[in-house]
Amino acid sequence: MFTNIIDRIKGLMGLFWREVAKFGVVGGIAFVIDTSIYLWLLGGSMGAHPTKAKIISAIVATAFSWLANRYWTFRHRRQANVLREVSMFILMNGIGIAIASACVYISHWVLGFESASADFISGSVVGLVLGTIFRFFAYRFWVFTAELDQEPGFEDDHELLEAQPED
Repeated sequence: MFTNIIDRIKGLMGLFWREVAKFGVVGGIAFVIDTSIYLWLLGGSMGAHPTKAKIISAIVATAFSWLANRYWTFRHRRQANVLREVSMFILMNGIGIAIASACVYISHWVLGFESASADFISGSVVGLVLGTIFRFFAYRFWVFTAELDQEPGFEDDHELLEAQPED
């Protein structure tokens, strides 16, 4: 019985860390896409419109993130109702953006750290870390919530989640 429980915990941790690693790769690529497009737009025709440039770059990066998370990171959990899934994805990303914005607000307006460096650290370091942690669990538990399927590499995951301890 004790060995069965240990094996189950190890299997669940393996499943969890596979998802965390894939989520990190997707997030890193999305960050590069967002930053690259933003800088490209600022250096071109949108140099005088940084807010619009940021909105465009964020939309492109978010679209990539949804597709990559849906078809790679959480492919074994995607929902049949795509509209609900993408709506939840957008909502959870909005909350993630609000977390980063709150970090900037608190740092700048409440704590009085008004330099560009402080704004960058509070928003793009602290806010990014907190928002990313939120997004991972939000995606896993609210966005990509379907049952695990029989896709290669995940066929044993049902046993990990459904196994009953032996007496």
